[in-house]
Amino acid sequence: MRYLIIADIHGNLTALEAVLKDAARQGAVGEIWCLGDIVGYGPEPAECIALVKELDGVCVAGNHDRGAIGQIEMQNFNPFAAMALEWTMDKLSAADMLYLGKLPEEAQIGDFMLVHGSPASPLFEYIISTGNAERNFNFFDTKYCLVGHTHAPAVFRQEPEKISAPMIMANKGFLLSDEKTIINPGAVGQPRDGDPRASYVIYDTDDHFLRFYRVEYDVRSVQDKMAQAGLPLQLIMRLETGK
Repeated sequence: MRYLIIADIHGNLTALEAVLKDAARQGAVGEIWCLGDIVGYGPEPAECIALVKELDGVCVAGNHDRGAIGQIEMQNFNPFAAMALEWTMDKLSAADMLYLGKLPEEAQIGDFMLVHGSPASPLFEYIISTGNAERNFNFFDTKYCLVGHTHAPAVFRQEPEKISAPMIMANKGFLLSDEKTIINPGAVGQPRDGDPRASYVIYDTDDHFLRFYRVEYDVRSVQDKMAQAGLPLQLIMRLETGK
């Protein structure tokens, strides 16, 4: 069985479609796991919700998903994110909002826990260092935890007497072991690791292997749509730098 693992689509339909097309080239995928933030920042939030629903995988809520339906107050977001969320709210149907509101904050599938931010704080905490990774190992009982939120692919592994330094993953493979591991597939719609290409992971249960992929998409067309929508210039420009 092969699983496609994605996070942080952020209303970027073009990037999501590129990921799905590229993943299909890697072979058949049995199910899709989405780690939240379907909406926010990008120009096609309703279209992204529709496609995620059509894929019929497992999806957990992100902070932007909750913000877009008024369950997280705007002061919890930076000004540009808040502007984009207010625009997003006007583009969502009642059915879209109902779908986002029903997304769980966490899910467990076999040996995996799925959250957006961290097991300790599913909507808000960024796992960016060995320090907060170490603390979060105490908050899940499964072998592995999948997170998003940072928009940067990375792996933290709990080794005997230490936490491994974060392994920054880009077009690399990773063999799962019995050690507890936190895995971030990076962002589909707004990467922040200096690489503007959309990021995703495929997990193969036959050999317990995770492989990280990057795929190019038409960034300029997404920027044009954002500009036409009047979304903040800072959000438009960062798509081409991946920062």
